[in-house]
Amino acid sequence: MKRNTLFLQAAVVFAGAGALALLLLEPHLEGRNVNSTFFEIYFKDPFLAYAYLASIPFFIALYQIFNVLKFVGQNRTFSHETGKALRIIKYCAISILCFIAGSVIFIYPMFGDKDDRPAGVFMRLLIAFGSIVIASAAAMFEKILKNAMDSKLKTD
Repeated sequence: MKRNTLFLQAAVVFAGAGALALLLLEPHLEGRNVNSTFFEIYFKDPFLAYAYLASIPFFIALYQIFNVLKFVGQNRTFSHETGKALRIIKYCAISILCFIAGSVIFIYPMFGDKDDRPAGVFMRLLIAFGSIVIASAAAMFEKILKNAMDSKLKTD
């Protein structure tokens, strides 16, 4: 069991490192920012600032997933800390959904080409679907954990 949780923790760390690298490197490779200065990329683009702000719940959720795996590896699966971490993961997924809904404000009136909008909508739907799945799973696991802890208290 310990080996499996270590593997999953490593996967969470690699996912976080990959997401961070993508957040930091992608603006330099994007079509309209290829020849821009550092200042123009990071301080003149409100959508990029919004994307960085919206990524905070993602990284908080990854940290909490890492903690849940740590608790499972320590045989503390049925503890209040695990329930708290699952609750935080659920709230992070819901806040990501709110950020996705708020991103419509940036894309439709301000930016661009009408031909680019369907791709943006599709990417939002993918992220929203993933957030809904994660929030539902976290809520379900939190409820199962609470029921298990309550039944354990009743038997003690």
